[in-house]
Amino acid sequence: MDYIEKVLEQLKEWARKLIETLLGPEEEPEPELIPIPVNEPGRRR
Repeated sequence: MDYIEKVLEQLKEWARKLIETLLGPEEEPEPELIPIPVNEPGRRR
């Protein structure tokens, strides 16, 4: 069974490389923006 799992992993890797070659690299998600607090003088009480 271990041999079959290794073959399947290799096939997955080849398929991923083939798709990456045909369609370009997998897009990475954009990093989440960090909110920056801003002091607005007009909003003070």
